[in-house]
Amino acid sequence: MNPHTIKTLIEQGLPGASADVRGDDGVHFEATIISEAFAGKLPLARHRLVYATLGELMGREIHALSIDAKTPAEAGQG
Repeated sequence: MNPHTIKTLIEQGLPGASADVRGDDGVHFEATIISEAFAGKLPLARHRLVYATLGELMGREIHALSIDAKTPAEAGQG
């Protein structure tokens, strides 16, 4: 698995989202995701939205994913 594939899946699953994904070993990744879809949601609900975009890859090809999920306003973009 590579960061670009994860970024693409997240951005396709959360239309309008912007994702920055990093990871050097192919199984552990860090993602910063900015999306209006996170508005009004608690951190756990935000993480579930992200996990849903990755489906069965979580726990298999993606061993661990650290998530920083923000709305554009929280990220200083609006």
